[in-house]
Formats: sequence, structure tokens, C-alpha cells
Amino acid sequence: MRSLAAEYLELTKPRVVALIVFTAVIGMFLAVPGLPPLRESVAGLVGIWLAAASAAALNHLIDQRIDRVMARTSHRPLATGTLTPHQVLAFALALGVLSMAILVALVNVLTALLTFCSLIGYAVVYTAFLKRATPQNIVIGGAAGAAPPLLGWAAVTAMQGPRDWAHALLLVLIIFVWTPPHFWALAIFRREDYSRAQVPMLPVTHGVTYTRWHVLLYTVLLLVVTVLPYLTGMSGLFYLGGAFVLGGAFLYYAIRLLDPPDDFFPMRVFNYSIIYLMALFAFLLVDHYLPAPPAPGPAITLQRVG
Repeated sequence: MRSLAAEYLELTKPRVVALIVFTAVIGMFLAVPGLPPLRESVAGLVGIWLAAASAAALNHLIDQRIDRVMARTSHRPLATGTLTPHQVLAFALALGVLSMAILVALVNVLTALLTFCSLIGYAVVYTAFLKRATPQNIVIGGAAGAAPPLLGWAAVTAMQGPRDWAHALLLVLIIFVWTPPHFWALAIFRREDYSRAQVPMLPVTHGVTYTRWHVLLYTVLLLVVTVLPYLTGMSGLFYLGGAFVLGGAFLYYAIRLLDPPDDFFPMRVFNYSIIYLMALFAFLLVDHYLPAPPAPGPAITLQRVG
């Protein structure tokens, strides 16, 4: 039997939040030429983590009926009755208030505002409305989950110019396009769960074959989008090479998913998609600190004499 502390930790979805914080960290490092300022970085990460944990707890609260009937989520604290709705609500609100206090006092108001919008977007707009309203839920609601690099970037720069916004939003775009093939692969594997819970995920409403083709189409779009950091001068050839290798593997998985070798293959696609995103952002980070290639020297003109 788990301890009470472990039950509260479960509410925060630690593995999901870890990926969120990781992409926020990359946003911080990419935002500045050297190392990001220490105070803003640490306080920003704590604030972003607390906000993501608050949104996760609210997700547990809003989805408690769904969680009870889905095998994947039936062990959660509210589904098992270990914690009460009032306890979860108080915990979520405490995390959210603490997050905003830290971000406003130690980082900047813009980061607090963007983080709050992201929290509301995920916990309320997506979880409470879009998830139950349309099979395009994960596409429309993906913007909230794609925000962490922008939050990290804003924490260390306060978005001082168009360049900051353009480059930070490019990172958001990558995660936004990555989200549908990532989550639809899981939805294919868990389609019976979603059907039983009456959640209109794409494999439930339009069938598995239709969803497989959408995974492939979004994967192709993702390959195009991941070239943009290189084309805009945000990154160099090292990142571009990594993006092509990682994207090629993702494309292989997406094509193989059209005629999978077994029923578990969608989960292998899902697991690879997580590795893909972490590795892609790691390539961005390493590329950011590689020395710039030397500028071409002046052209030498040979002049004929006599």
C-alpha cells in the first residue's frame, strides 16, 4: 500500500511533468547566448513545475469518472478512493497559487501570465471541455501542452523583442505538431478504454485505420516543421542532422503503424515519440553551444600581368 505522500505525488503526474520541465529548461538555455541567469532559471523552473503539477491534479479531479472505468487510470488516488475530491482540489489550488506567487515575485509577470494561461488551457479548456466535445481534442488542446519552451524562454528574457517571440514560438510549434501522432498512438492502443469511458478520441469516433493515416500525415508535417530552426538560423547543421535521423525513425514507425506487426506496436510508437522529443531538444541544446563555423575569407582575385 502506498503512503499518503506517494498518492499526492501521483496527482502531479511526475513523468509527464518531467518532460514539461525538460522542454522549459531547453527554452531557457536557447534564449541566451551563454548561460541563463541563475535566479530566474531556478525560480522559473520551480514555478513552471508547480503550475504543471497543479494542472495535473485538476486533471485527476475533472477526470475522476473517466479514470474509474479505464484500466490505464483505475489505480489513481481519486479512482481508488484514497483521496477525496476536496483534498485534491485544495492540493491543486495550493500548488497553483504558490506557482503564481513565485513567478510574479522572483521571475516576471509575463511568465506568470503565460503559465497561468497554459494551466487553464490544459486543466479547463482541454480536460473539462475539448476532451469530451470533439475527436480533434488533442489537436486543439495541444497548444497548452506545447507552451513550456515559451515559458522557459520568457522566464530568462521577458520576451524583449520579435526574435525572442519568433524562436520561442517555433519550439512551441514543434511540440504542437508532435502531440497528435504521439497521443493518437496511445489512443489506438487504449481505444477500448476510451470507448468504455465515452471519450470521443479519434480511434473511437473514426476508426483505427483513419487514425493511423492521421498519425502518418502529422509525422510528415512534423519533419517539415523541425527543419525550420535550421532555415531560420536558430540552429545549425548538427541539429539538422539529428532532426533528419530522429525524424526518419519516426516516419518509419508511422509507416509501419499502417500495418503493425502486433497489437502492442502502437505503444512502441508512443514510447519512441517521447524519446524523439527529448533527443530533438537535446540536439537543439548541443547545437546552440557549438562554435559557429568560420566566416568565409575574402575572395582572392588573380590578375594577369603583361
